[in-house]
Amino acid sequence: MTIDIEPLKKQLGRKIEDEDTVTEAPLKGMIATFDRDEKVPGPGEPIAPGWHLCYLHSYARRKSLGDDGLPVEGGVLPPMPLPRRMYAGSTFTFEGDIRVGDKLRRETEFSDVQLRGGGTGTLIVTSQTRRIFTPRGLAVVEVASTVFREEVKPGEKSGVPVRDAAPTDVPWRRTIKADPVMLFRYSALTFNPHRIHYDRTYCIESEGYPGLVVHGPFAQQCLFDLLRDSQPGRKIKTFAVRARAPLFDIAPFDVIGRPTADGKGAELWTVTPQGTIAAQATATFA
Repeated sequence: MTIDIEPLKKQLGRKIEDEDTVTEAPLKGMIATFDRDEKVPGPGEPIAPGWHLCYLHSYARRKSLGDDGLPVEGGVLPPMPLPRRMYAGSTFTFEGDIRVGDKLRRETEFSDVQLRGGGTGTLIVTSQTRRIFTPRGLAVVEVASTVFREEVKPGEKSGVPVRDAAPTDVPWRRTIKADPVMLFRYSALTFNPHRIHYDRTYCIESEGYPGLVVHGPFAQQCLFDLLRDSQPGRKIKTFAVRARAPLFDIAPFDVIGRPTADGKGAELWTVTPQGTIAAQATATFA
């Protein structure tokens, strides 16, 4: 497939802004969904890393949604020539706390686009840079990457990328059973309409997957939680995740990690049921 991304590059720098208020209700939902043994932050208290994804959603109207459930217009990204979308990873820099009661303002910029070839065919990789401000100033900078890929023909299965074995000599390990209820709840909390996370028939027949796809940010949250449980009291400064293979609801997956040799950060992974790397992450502490 021949694709010219020069017209897309001309759209780089596009920006949109939106606002929201940090309320307690979605945080109760996160604690319940991930079965966390912690109290809900009260007014003026900081929220946990990753929980900001409960806010500042895209409220696209039904008429603007594509067959996969995601908006095809209205965001910062221009229309893409490839139809299927997947989370590719994110990098976060935490400059300050987000607290319950804060009025949030977010600037989103279309910051990068690349054309690549991979084991699953032609890919377009995009980046959006999101800057979230509170009344105290800049709180979070997130660079979120999304992969657009070719459509899977009826009856075919999505290609499987090359996978490397995950490390085994790690002190931190947790097994996650991401069942359809958890995935539904997370979709609701983050207002994510992508059908691959809740519509099994669509997922298998239209996109060629063996089961419901675990949200990239869902697995990312599992890594955030493993890190803060394993290093209590330490404040995360940066966190970078790169997705390498999808996870599904048909079998449990592991999240694992270890501190870096200098003690200033950590390495973490999500691990497929076959023991291979699904995503890898690095973190540093403030």
